[in-house]
Amino acid sequence: MVLALACAVAGTLALKGEPDKATEETATVAVSNDAAADNPGPVVAATEAPEAGKPLPRLVDIGADKCIPCKAMAPILDELKAEYAGKFEVHFIDVWKNPDAGKKYEIQMIPTQIFFDAEGKERFRHTGFFGKEDILAKWKELGVL
Repeated sequence: MVLALACAVAGTLALKGEPDKATEETATVAVSNDAAADNPGPVVAATEAPEAGKPLPRLVDIGADKCIPCKAMAPILDELKAEYAGKFEVHFIDVWKNPDAGKKYEIQMIPTQIFFDAEGKERFRHTGFFGKEDILAKWKELGVL
């Protein structure tokens, strides 16, 4: 609990800092219909499912590489990305490296998971550690699985 609070405070302080020009130029978070490279960078794009030709729903995890709960979620996100390719996308954005991403999504605490439908509309938001079973249950509730 103390570690989660420390991550939240550090994340909030980092989000309030002024990013330098280089960070400002690269930290744009956008939802578009362009295909994106398999890069967990700041751009969140809807890619097309090869079999259906339609954009996929997306889970965007906003956190930091050095945040303890965020680190605990990393292998879960990797598993989901591999196991559910073609069903939904999984992206990670490090707000300590890309503070504008946190500002765009009004992140108060990390990690924060945002579930988007295939059209890019936010459907659900969760703050804190979110286990694999919980993520899958939410996708099921949203009609994705």
